[in-house]
Amino acid sequence: MTRTYEMRPVPSAHVLSREELVKLVQAVFLAPGKESRRAVVFAAAAAESGCTSICLGASQALAAECDQPVCLVDSNLRFPSMHLCLGVDNRRGLSEAISEGGPVQDYVRKLPIPNLWFLPSGVKCSPMAGTGGFGGRLSARIAEMRRAFRYVLIDSPPVNVYSDALPLAQWSDGVVLIVSANETRRETARRAKDHFINAGAEVIGVVLNNRTYPIPQVLYDRL
Repeated sequence: MTRTYEMRPVPSAHVLSREELVKLVQAVFLAPGKESRRAVVFAAAAAESGCTSICLGASQALAAECDQPVCLVDSNLRFPSMHLCLGVDNRRGLSEAISEGGPVQDYVRKLPIPNLWFLPSGVKCSPMAGTGGFGGRLSARIAEMRRAFRYVLIDSPPVNVYSDALPLAQWSDGVVLIVSANETRRETARRAKDHFINAGAEVIGVVLNNRTYPIPQVLYDRL
């Protein structure tokens, strides 16, 4: 059954600079001497932390840093917005890939950026429960994306609000946790981290978004 979703404004552009995004993907995906992480979940501790924008920016930076295929996935089946950022339709995507057959390549979109593909959320299925047949099919699709793409970046709902990110984290190589400066309380961030650890997932690191600076950002970047 097709769901009607609450429409939210397009997320604002990520606050991280291009240099910070490159450092992020190098640390998470491209660090020398470490086993390569192939599929990583980006999850916020709380809503409105900029997770979607950072995941999008990281996928673009990673696609520019490597010559292998990168897939950006919108797994927020409750309030999808990545397609709005990219200006593409959301009629077929992850939901349909889970509920229907065929190769995952039938559901992804090639973006104008070299090496970058996008799997929108789609609209057909209800939000994931992470268990039962739905969870098994989702796990199989993530495994298929690993085979089809070198890197998979998955944007998920905030973990302290919904549990959807937990099974995704279990089937991935780790989680990048997004917190917002001056907004995400320390206890909120700690609880989000504990959720993932208790689920058996690795928290690769934490990104502090929306930092404020005593001098303009353009000057700060030159220091």
